[in-house]
Amino acid sequence: MQKKVLIISSPFFGYQESIANAFHDLGYTTQIETYDEPIHPFKGWLKWQHKFSFNREKLKEKHAVKYQKYIISRFFQFKPDMVLVLNGAILKPETLTAFKNTAKVVLWMYDSVIRYPKCINHIDYVDYAFFYEQKDVVYYQTLGKKAYFLPQAADGCIYHPAPCAKEIDILFIGVLYRYQKRIDFLRAVTEKFTDKKIVIIGKYKPFEKNPLKWLFCEKRTIYTNKNIPVNQVNNYYNRAKVVLNIHHETQQSGANPKVFEIPASGAYQICDHNPYIASLFPNGEIGLYKNEQELLDLIDDALRNDKSEQAQKAQHIVLSKHTFVHRINEILGIVGF
Repeated sequence: MQKKVLIISSPFFGYQESIANAFHDLGYTTQIETYDEPIHPFKGWLKWQHKFSFNREKLKEKHAVKYQKYIISRFFQFKPDMVLVLNGAILKPETLTAFKNTAKVVLWMYDSVIRYPKCINHIDYVDYAFFYEQKDVVYYQTLGKKAYFLPQAADGCIYHPAPCAKEIDILFIGVLYRYQKRIDFLRAVTEKFTDKKIVIIGKYKPFEKNPLKWLFCEKRTIYTNKNIPVNQVNNYYNRAKVVLNIHHETQQSGANPKVFEIPASGAYQICDHNPYIASLFPNGEIGLYKNEQELLDLIDDALRNDKSEQAQKAQHIVLSKHTFVHRINEILGIVGF
């Protein structure tokens, strides 16, 4: 009989389908359950109710309690052998403990735990805990807790080369409104390369955060103030000569999904430096910068010189070692399935 895996994830993560497909490729049956923070579901009327609530904490707690009842009922209906929790900020200790009674419970933090204080103590209520930030692993190890480093990955079925013209000079795709580092670096890029075609896609002034600012978004010829589906992301990557990657300030010793997705698509990546990413691409397969001036210099070099050979080498590294099948295989090996 096939073993069953229940995957619990925020829909904003966006990789639960890729992880489920990796399990399927390895012979497992899966079920995906999603949650929203700060309330479930965080959409429609509930989204506006939260925005204008006089007691947001009480409202969040009310919906968190409702979700515990819901997810436990789904757990007993599905009867999984393993529960894979992706962040799981909405889950409470008693819910994780209920899972552990009959299943292996695995936590995989796809952001630094520093950004999710509700998840800091999850490690005490699961069987195995994986973190994509090496500094998080060190933090828990200093407390005498067992933690594993597991970086993110690429889905080769989504991110792959596609025949099209490279008509975009510089491309960035990603959220901006909570990333001051990204905003500052991209501003410098747009100010320097005024004669190049620059495309920046991702929410930077959400309507629900500030309708007035949303109405007066600047530089609409460069910025597209919305998120786009992953199949469109792959298309844009293939159309770009240079694709930029800028991590969140808290991400210092891991790699976000773009580190793997951009090379998987066959595009040339310029990314902020950290020791782990440098170890992945030790021979210049991607451009790595440590400050704003190095970023601008790398872009200038990439626009003057063909980087297709480096991009192909980076793609080979990713597809041979850093897909979701590789990551799930590593989890299964440690868990003992």
